Amino acid sequence: MIKNTPLASAIALLMAASLTACSPAPESSNNSAAPAVATSQQDNILMAEFTGPYGGVPAFDKMDLADLKPALEKAMVLNEAEIEAIANNPEPPTFENTIVELERAGDVLSRVYRYWGIWSSNKSSPEFRSIQKEMVPVLSAFNSRLTQNDKLFARVKAVYESDEVTSLSAHQQRLVGLVYDRYARNGATLSGDAKQRYADINQQLAKLQTQFGNNVLADEENYVLYLTAEQLGGLPDSLINVAAAAATERDKEGMYAITNTRSSMDPFLTFSTERDLREKVWNTYYSRGDNGDEFDNNQLIAEILKLRDERVALLGYDNYAQWRLEDRMAKNPENAMNLMLAVWPAAIARVHEEVADMQALAVAEGADITIAPWDYRFYAEKVRKQKYDLDSDEVKQYLQLDKLREAMFYVAGRLFNFNFTPVPAGSVPVFHDDVKVWEVTDKTTGDNIGLWYLDPFARTGKRSGAWATSYRSYSTFDGKQNVLSSNNSNFSKGVDGEPTLISWDDAETYFHEFGHALHFLSSNVVYPTLGGGVRDYTEFQSQLLERWLATDEVINNYLVHYQTGEPIPAELVAKIKQAATFNQGFKTTEYLASALIDMKLHTLDDPSKVDVDAFERETLASLNMPKEMVMRHRTPHFGHAFSSEGYSAGYYGYMWAEVLTSDAAEAFAEAPGGFYDKDVAAKLVEHLFSVRNAVDPADAYRAFRGRDAQVEALMRDRGFPITK
Repeated sequence: MIKNTPLASAIALLMAASLTACSPAPESSNNSAAPAVATSQQDNILMAEFTGPYGGVPAFDKMDLADLKPALEKAMVLNEAEIEAIANNPEPPTFENTIVELERAGDVLSRVYRYWGIWSSNKSSPEFRSIQKEMVPVLSAFNSRLTQNDKLFARVKAVYESDEVTSLSAHQQRLVGLVYDRYARNGATLSGDAKQRYADINQQLAKLQTQFGNNVLADEENYVLYLTAEQLGGLPDSLINVAAAAATERDKEGMYAITNTRSSMDPFLTFSTERDLREKVWNTYYSRGDNGDEFDNNQLIAEILKLRDERVALLGYDNYAQWRLEDRMAKNPENAMNLMLAVWPAAIARVHEEVADMQALAVAEGADITIAPWDYRFYAEKVRKQKYDLDSDEVKQYLQLDKLREAMFYVAGRLFNFNFTPVPAGSVPVFHDDVKVWEVTDKTTGDNIGLWYLDPFARTGKRSGAWATSYRSYSTFDGKQNVLSSNNSNFSKGVDGEPTLISWDDAETYFHEFGHALHFLSSNVVYPTLGGGVRDYTEFQSQLLERWLATDEVINNYLVHYQTGEPIPAELVAKIKQAATFNQGFKTTEYLASALIDMKLHTLDDPSKVDVDAFERETLASLNMPKEMVMRHRTPHFGHAFSSEGYSAGYYGYMWAEVLTSDAAEAFAEAPGGFYDKDVAAKLVEHLFSVRNAVDPADAYRAFRGRDAQVEALMRDRGFPITK
């Protein structure tokens, strides 16, 4: 999410758009530049205030890539003038004239960033990437100027250390602390050569991380497997139809395209009876960024690690992870590692059990094979059918994308009192025909809360995965701003006239990302910075929402067969719930392997000497990684860690949040009203959603649960043994 504050906006853009923090910037603007900027703001739609209904909306229908570079350049000049005015205020620094003014500054640049984010994530192109390559170091330089403005930091520090702070509200005190840390932790305390070197490093990192992300996208776009009708053995009709449509889009009429994305790879490996093709698809997917060509990322990773380590050393930290976790719930790498290593043995032990089941089944079928990574999903599906008589493709027939969206709206209505109403086509601008928009209102008062945009389908130029963002965040300090939230996915679009069917795992992801949107929409904070979040905590709210997919109310009313309209049979639901912990060894191990590699890479004593390929291989071997599977994100395409700094040394955060999730889910399970208990839901909204980052996450969770979360709940959820 990108917030409406100058430095936070710059950092958020650089994080979210596969960039990072700062570097040296152009000289400060003089006053003569301001009138030109004001005129340009009116002429350049990317800089203009949002207009139209619902408190104003982005002009996505008028965005022109030719406007992007001049908009960024002019908005930076304007923002610089705002910052200089704050820094050079002759009045003594106070909360109002320094901290609040910083919250107020940067609106124009923040609006430009919204459009940048769309081009970066939803509709990338060679033309955009050329602008991106040029502007990344410029934006990094601008960001550095903000963090390294001595006069500005002196004022922030003066407020932070003043007696005035004690008279502020708890939320205002937290705001002061967050703003101070934002500068202090990003080089503001440095001087001389160290300050310049810090800025230089950030400029280099911005370039390298952008290149990393673009290399992965290139491999996803360049590798497509085209199949003939004779090579479709085992594939369900839904996947065949999607593959045919994907081939037609690529001018391969009559063939079937398996694209190099998870949404295409995963079902192919699950159902294809063509083992040689499974191996090919597996290798292509897991070799992204690791093909020894112009898009290879191994050397980039080594350079990124070296620079990150050098940068935090300037601030006095022993390693990058120590710096990264200092302001997160985990606090330090040791706590994060202890959690992961507490779960790891049970996870790999379960993998060995799963592999034994698969190998026995393969032998029984007469298959002369040893289970390999490209066999895991295929034989796991067979074991699932054997153990639970559960066919995941049968389940898929009841998981229609539109019906699941209605289910999410139902949950939001029950827990948050939200109502979602479709916005008439054409009344709100969108950046692609696939995007639909809903108005969100309070069910009781009818008051507008904001809008929810949905961009559900994969296409060329759209980055892989699923994510949530906001185009405007809630705040009230300068007049109430409603929320413009967005969910983005990469589902394979169904053929014309047919609904899009997705797997149970994908349905959970759909609910997960909607949880982020509800977190945005529930916000009740005064200041924009408080609308942010702590990374190993904000995943908790979204993970928690996944639990409502399996509630009776959702199952009984929204899981209906796409052809007959009949509700999902009770016996099939029973099988789903009985198999809830099935394949948890695979799911937990593939995730933890990535999280452990991430943490170990960022705690190296001397990253300058790392051989990335050898490190991944040798570290996994030392952890006894099962040979029948691989990390969820192999290092050369580990975008969470290397295309930005959003999850670098922070991928562990999903499991940290999962502990909170499992514990909070038990609070609902124990309540009289179950997962729709009104009292627990009210506490959920009050303490865990509405406050965003206005309250320390640990305090917020204790206010909800009455105690800290317990890891045993996670172990119970995954069916792992609990050892003391």
